This record gives sequence, structure tokens and C-alpha cells, in this order.
Amino acid sequence: MSQNPKHIAILGSTGSIGRNCLSVIHNLKDRFSITYLTTNTNIELLQNQIEHFHPHGVVVLDETKAAALQSMFGDSVEVLTGREGLLEVVRRDDVDLVINSIVGFAGLKPTVEAIKHRKHIALANKETLVVAGELVTSLVKEYSVHLVPIDSEHSAILQCLVGEDWNSASRIILTASGGPLLNTPEDAFASITVEQALNHPNWKMGNKITIDSATLMNKGLEVIEARWLFGLPTERIDVVIHPQSIIHSMVEFVDGSIKAQLGMPDMKLPIQYALTYPERCPMNGSHVDFPKLQSMTFFAPDRKKFPCLQLAYDAMALGGTAPAIMNAANEVAVQAFLEKKIPFQRIPELIEQALAKQKNHVSPDLEHTFQSDHKTREYVRTLL
Repeated sequence: MSQNPKHIAILGSTGSIGRNCLSVIHNLKDRFSITYLTTNTNIELLQNQIEHFHPHGVVVLDETKAAALQSMFGDSVEVLTGREGLLEVVRRDDVDLVINSIVGFAGLKPTVEAIKHRKHIALANKETLVVAGELVTSLVKEYSVHLVPIDSEHSAILQCLVGEDWNSASRIILTASGGPLLNTPEDAFASITVEQALNHPNWKMGNKITIDSATLMNKGLEVIEARWLFGLPTERIDVVIHPQSIIHSMVEFVDGSIKAQLGMPDMKLPIQYALTYPERCPMNGSHVDFPKLQSMTFFAPDRKKFPCLQLAYDAMALGGTAPAIMNAANEVAVQAFLEKKIPFQRIPELIEQALAKQKNHVSPDLEHTFQSDHKTREYVRTLL
């Protein structure tokens, strides 16, 4: 491995997952080489990453920011721009593995392009599978590439299934911390501030995923993602609230035995596992101290208080482009909440309205998926 390091492109290198990926790769520099990094607008952090990891090139989505970065480095690093820049780097021969940590629907097209160019994928962009799971998993098989999840829950499931006959798995149990509003009374939701909803007790994540955690939509997205990653129908994928976030998920087998993956809430562990899979490597970090932990608790999610979780199950039951409609409505609604344009409890209301009013293509191709996403965003913006 040290003689032939894997060449990696990180899409979204300045985000929370991207930064953790670079931390992991820094400690495994004999195994991995960074060839491309990308950001939306954060060229200040990207500049530091360039100086430390010396990639062949970078992508900056914002053209003005890209020009500013190019002036800093001159010809010493290639600077590409826009969405086409993302597609260009995942096609290149000096990339073996693409880490997709872009937030939201925007991550779908680069994933598809990377698969078609036979790049292995370490996926942190759950929306790829939420909105186009059947299409993407079919492409993975057609082009014979590996798609390994980075999400801690799906990494946990994968670790529980290693060495097992996957057909013997009868149920997946996704754990959820409950998010920052777990103990907030439902009648207080009308006055929930953005700051309160972003105050996650266990995980430090980007704003969008943290709001999704507060609504439990994040867990709904993970249910759909798990369905496509592991082949179990959604009625055999359960969610349980586990506030300590020590058990990251579980698999129950046909004989009633349950396997769980445990660890401290640290994204570097599932990231490293995704990069080195199926191997394991030593990693510095905190470890579970059971006497200090004392107890772990579990209870069912309140789907009335947090309707987004049920909306995700409903969308998956409808099939077709319903999950894409749900996802698009959620992205617009979450952004509106972050911009303080709507109250917190309006998020699920907008999603429900979109699912009721937008056309569901039952057997969609990628074009239908993109159309549904675009039309849903326009529709929800009219509701705002």
C-alpha cells in the first residue's frame, strides 16, 4: 500500500466531513494521496489545505472566489470552477477514490459521474441514495465499483454484516441521538430559535445536517439510504432513540441474535473504516470507558412530535420520485428556517404539502429525478 497509495478527490473538503477526512488521511499518508479538493466559497481554509496536502488541483464553485484563489497560487495549482469543475475532476485518471461530502441534492450528479468513470466511492452525501437509490445502486453494479458509506450509522451496519451472510439479516436498527430538541416540549417548538436547533449535544456537524437532526429528518434520510445500501425493505428498518450515541446502529439476524457497533461519537472512525475497508488501522482517539458510561438508554421516537421521520417512511412507501420531492422540499424549508424566514414547525408542513401536490413519477430516470427536484423547489418557494 505504501508503494501505491490511493489517489483521492474530496468533494467538499472544507466542510465538517471533509476536514475530518483530511485529518484521517494525514495520519495515513503512506496509504493515501490527495489529488483534488473542492469547496463552495471557503477559499481561506482551502488555501491552508492546498499548502498542507499539495493537491494536483482544486475546484471552487464560486467563480469570483476561484479567480482570487488562482491569483494566490498562480500556476502552482490548477483551479477549476463551477459544477462542471466537480464533474471534471471525478473523471480524471489520477483519481482512484472519490469522497463525496457535498451537502444535499448537489452531490448526486458528481456521484453518478464518478461511478460511470469507474471510481470507487466513499459516500457521506446521503441524498445521493435518498433521491436516486435504485438508479445509483444499479450503476454501482454495472460499473463494478465499491460504494462504502461514511455515515456512522451505515458504517456500523456494514461492520455488523462483515463476515455474515447478508441474507440472514432480518432487521436493521438505526440509532438516533434524538438531536438538540429531544427534551424540548412540543408546545415550545413555535418559539425554537436557529441557535437552539443548532446546539447538538453529541455531534459537531454542518448547519443543514444539524437541523435535519433536530427534526429527525436526518434519521428518515438514513432509513432510505440503508434500504438501498443493504437491500432490506423499509418496514424492516427501525429507528431507536439512544441519547448517548455510543451504539451507532445494530443488525438483527434471523435467529434473533443482534450485533451492534459501539464507539465514541467521532466521525473519524467511520471515515477511516470507509477509506481502509475491509482492513482496520490503528487510530488515535478516545475509547469507550464503560464504568464511566454507567448506563445506555433506548426508547421509541415520537413521530407525532417529529413528523419528518414519518414523512420519510411515507415517501419511501410511495416510491418513484416521492423521496426526491421530500428531499427538495426539506432542503428549501431548512434553508428558510436557517435564514429565519419560517418557524421550526413549518419545516414538516412544507414537506407534507409538497408530497401532496407534486407529481410522482413512479418509474423515474435521472431526468425525472432532476425535474422533480427543480419543480419541488420552485413550488415550496411559492409557499414561503
